[in-house]
Amino acid sequence: MKTIHDILKLGDPRLYQICEPVLESELGQVSSWVQELHEAMADIRSVYGFGRGIAAPQLGIMKRMFYLNLDRPYVILNPELKNQSEEMFELWDDCMSFPNLLVKVKRHQSVTLTYRDENWSKQEWNVSGAISELIQHEFDHLNGVLCTMRAIDQKSFKWK
Repeated sequence: MKTIHDILKLGDPRLYQICEPVLESELGQVSSWVQELHEAMADIRSVYGFGRGIAAPQLGIMKRMFYLNLDRPYVILNPELKNQSEEMFELWDDCMSFPNLLVKVKRHQSVTLTYRDENWSKQEWNVSGAISELIQHEFDHLNGVLCTMRAIDQKSFKWK
């Protein structure tokens, strides 16, 4: 069972790596990866009271995959972002890899997410606001980018 202790912490070099695509031949492994992501996210929710999504590299699974648990679970494989709005908004972002730190960042108000689901079906999802921010945050993890690297300025950090 994966727990909060399995989540890679700020400074771990794996968090700064670009992930490899999930291959169709790896679909058999996706359900076990999803289970691990779900367990770790449930544990961090119980300890810190937040967590709507987690990216595979946060557990050392260096694949282009993230898991969201919103109104229902979403398995996002090989995502791409399109149609990023020019309109931006600021927010205090948090991350399971540094759960006591908030970072002020700017995100696109809306984006279009294209991806494959756990059945390898192509999906497209137009999102805005909080869900847009969440998807951009998780997508960044797949490219080795943390919200600390997107801080608006040097004063955009605070403890929870």
